[in-house]
Amino acid sequence: MRTAKGMAGDTEQAPSPDLSADALLDLVQRQTLRYFWDFAHPVSGLARERSNRSPEVVTTGGSGFGIMAILAGVQRGWLQRAAGLDRLGTMLAFLAEADRFHGAFPHWLDGTTGKAIAFSPQDDGGDLVETAYLVAGLLAARQYFSGGGKEAALRAAIDTLWQGVEWDWYTQGADVLTWHWSPVHGWAMNHPIRGWNECLVAYVLAASSSDHSIRPEVYHRGWANGPDFRNGREFHGVRLPLGPDFGGPLFFAHYSFLGIDPRGLSDRYADYWEQNLAHTRINRAHCIANPNRYKGYGADCWGLTASDSVEGYAAHSPTDDRGVLSPTAALSSFPYTPAESMAALRHFTGAMGGRLWGDYGFRDAFSPQKNWCADSYLAIDQGPIVVMIENFRSGLLWDLFMSAPEIAAGLARLGFTRRAPASV
Repeated sequence: MRTAKGMAGDTEQAPSPDLSADALLDLVQRQTLRYFWDFAHPVSGLARERSNRSPEVVTTGGSGFGIMAILAGVQRGWLQRAAGLDRLGTMLAFLAEADRFHGAFPHWLDGTTGKAIAFSPQDDGGDLVETAYLVAGLLAARQYFSGGGKEAALRAAIDTLWQGVEWDWYTQGADVLTWHWSPVHGWAMNHPIRGWNECLVAYVLAASSSDHSIRPEVYHRGWANGPDFRNGREFHGVRLPLGPDFGGPLFFAHYSFLGIDPRGLSDRYADYWEQNLAHTRINRAHCIANPNRYKGYGADCWGLTASDSVEGYAAHSPTDDRGVLSPTAALSSFPYTPAESMAALRHFTGAMGGRLWGDYGFRDAFSPQKNWCADSYLAIDQGPIVVMIENFRSGLLWDLFMSAPEIAAGLARLGFTRRAPASV
């Protein structure tokens, strides 16, 4: 097994096209994991928001993704179990003292002081969706570290944090969850969480809480009442059950499903494996059709999702296609399209003359059209690469999150049913 120092000393060269599939997946997961291990904030242990500015800014949601990535690293022997446990202990101790707002964490924290950093002028308080991503990672860790001593103490600390989130309070007494609350601005952002998008896990966790659970009506009248919730139309010959036309950015099929296992999972609205598979196929089919005639797009070079772009950050999708591809889009889709994602992975190893590969895996985005490659790595893009490749290979994070008894009860409360999942 590798120690913390051992991993920090490793710098992989660009992947060789001659590597076997397993060796290539190992390399990509290990190198990408370094973002959350080597590049983590030195005080809090949490994930920095991005690599190319504001080193004190840590991200709560991205840290939840990073926790899952660390579990994959421990399971594969790239990190010692004791080292992973110690790192999570550092995170939990920091989070216990950090700013919270009715139990919810802000989108960003100062990694040294634990004070909230405003994400936008009115977004300086609780962010329920980012909190959900963090809690999902913590629950997976709680299920993984099942021993005594320090592991038991870690589980207790996780339970204290997650049961302190006042999900029901964030309904404002209405039948919908609200994304933000600020101690200065109150509910001024007025952003109800309605689907279909990346936020399903917030409703699942809210229904699973023992102390602050929501009523099922909040899910059915709030989440399932969004203007883009139901679809049912075909795009590129693929029927899309839920979501905006052409599916939206691919992170809709990733963020909530780092922990929620879509295999065999359904409710009155959709089969969630069918939903995510359709979304991924439509996204790839758009890149193959390439209606804007961007250079480089094709069957092995695809994937539109939120990432850095030529001019700032953008939520790339078939309806907002700027000629910028994001490696996380195809690579985090491995469970849904393994052959197509592997073809994209092999293509990316040589893309942009090798400039796409660096210290923390693949850089955030690139544009063959403009010969542009991002100089950045983002926590919310690197994390899903490690986690979803691991779910493809072993189902580890799916198994851990879904094994939490509260999650099983919460899903049942909302009317979800599960068939026994086939192997990935």
